[in-house]
Amino acid sequence: MILGHTSQISDVWSGMVEPRRVESWSRMAKRKSKSQPTWTDVKAKLAEFDRTALLGLIQSLYAAHKENQTFLHARFGLAEDVLEPYKKTIDRWLWPDLFRNQNTSVSKAKRAISDYKKAVGDPEGLAELMVFYCERAAGFSSDIASDDEGYFDALVRMFEQALKIVNALSVERRDDLLTRLDSVRVISQRIGYGVGDDMDFLMSKVTPKRL
Repeated sequence: MILGHTSQISDVWSGMVEPRRVESWSRMAKRKSKSQPTWTDVKAKLAEFDRTALLGLIQSLYAAHKENQTFLHARFGLAEDVLEPYKKTIDRWLWPDLFRNQNTSVSKAKRAISDYKKAVGDPEGLAELMVFYCERAAGFSSDIASDDEGYFDALVRMFEQALKIVNALSVERRDDLLTRLDSVRVISQRIGYGVGDDMDFLMSKVTPKRL
């Protein structure tokens, strides 16, 4: 009798709990689906803002992070030298101060270029940053004995990208940047690891009649 009574209680308990579990899982699924909002969600909320509220939001974003300030300064052309903060970042991560135990970071240096492209995207400015990247990376590699092949590979890839975007510029601007890239090629002969050879090939392939 006791066992039978226990079985009945178990059946009733299961019948009570199961719907709750289903309901709980349903709520969890809904929360999970809403945990990763998209731009559409943000845009819908922004549509509710008036001018004052929107300016307040932008001010908060401006104050929240240095990168947001750099982005807005570049987008609206407010800085005397729009490229300067991006070059500063590239220089920091490609040519660190080894006496202060600083390290290199190709990804952070490349991110500066990507950030500029999102903020402004001006082809001349983009080309300038790419050439500057190559100059700093080649200078550091030839000045400091290094065996970081990932760093060298990134330099060669940036050199190739720079050649392509530079060739699409006006003749006057193009010639100046190509001259600087050729100097990078010459310096890179001292690096080893095939960097100089790769640049020789890329220069002859992209600009066969220029240099």
